[in-house]
Amino acid sequence: MFRNMKDLVHQAQEQGLSLAGMMMAQELETPGQDKDAIFARMAVQYQVMKQSARRGLEGLRSRSGMTGGDAKLLEEYIQHGPVLGDGLGLRATRYAISVNEVNAAMGVVCASPTAGSCGVLPGVLLAAQEHLDKTDEEMTWALFTAGAVGYVIANNAFVSGAQGGCQAEIGSAAAMAAAALVELAGGSPEQAAHAAAMALKNLLGLVCDPLAGLVEVPCVKRNAGGAAIAVTAAHMALAGIKSHVPPDEVIEAMYQIGLSLSPTLRETAQGGLAATETGNAWKQQLWNPVPGQEDA
Repeated sequence: MFRNMKDLVHQAQEQGLSLAGMMMAQELETPGQDKDAIFARMAVQYQVMKQSARRGLEGLRSRSGMTGGDAKLLEEYIQHGPVLGDGLGLRATRYAISVNEVNAAMGVVCASPTAGSCGVLPGVLLAAQEHLDKTDEEMTWALFTAGAVGYVIANNAFVSGAQGGCQAEIGSAAAMAAAALVELAGGSPEQAAHAAAMALKNLLGLVCDPLAGLVEVPCVKRNAGGAAIAVTAAHMALAGIKSHVPPDEVIEAMYQIGLSLSPTLRETAQGGLAATETGNAWKQQLWNPVPGQEDA
C-alpha cells in the first residue's frame, strides 16, 4: 500500500486519514485480518508498556549490577524538586529510562522497534497521555502512527544496532515517537513525517558500543536522550518547522551511514565506549573474573 514516507503522507492526505489510519488499512490488506482483533493486539502492547514503566520506577537493578535505579532517582527529582522545568520532555525521559531498566533486568517489555530502544516510544507516549489527558484507546491509535513510521524505516533501512549502529535503534524509535506525538497533539500527517525526519536527523551516526556487550550502558541513557529528541522534534513540527531534507532521504542517509560504520561500532562491543578503560574493566569483571572474586 505504501513503501516510503512520501507515499504514506500522500495517500493519507488523499484519503483523509491519519498515519495511524493508514497503518490500520495496511494491516487489513492481509487476508483474514479483522480490525477489532488488530486493535486489540495493539492495545495489549500498550498495556505492556505501561506495566514496564511502572515497574522500572521501583528501582530495579540488572543482574550484572551495571545499571538500575536511575528511573527512581529521576522520579524522586520530579516529585520533590526543585527541577529545571516540568515539561513533557522530563517526564518522557523518566519513563524511557524506567522501561529500559526493566529490559536490562530481564523484565517484560515491548520491543519498539527493538529491546535496546524499548524505552523511547513508551516514554514519550506515557508522558503524553498524562500531559494531554488521553485515553488508552487514543494511545493505542498512536502506536499505529509509530508503527507506520517504523514500517517504512524497517523496509528501507534497518532498525537493528548490529546492522546500522544505534542510530538504527534509538534513531528509529525517536522518529516513531515524534510522529506519534504530533498526531496525538492534532498535527497533520505531513507534520508527523517532518517530526520523524527531524528526530532521526539528530541521531544520525550514533554508534552501537555497549559495554561488555550488554544492552545496558550506554543504552539506558540513550533511551532517555532519544525520548527528549522526539519531544523536541514534535514541538518543532507542530510549530510549522519542516525538515529541509525530505524524510525518505533522511532514512536513506541513515541506511548509508550504517553501511559505512566499522564493524567495531555495530554492537560488537569492540569500539567506542565499550573500548574505554571503564568498558574494558566491566568486560573483565563480567566475562573473565579473577578466581574467587566472581561475586565481587
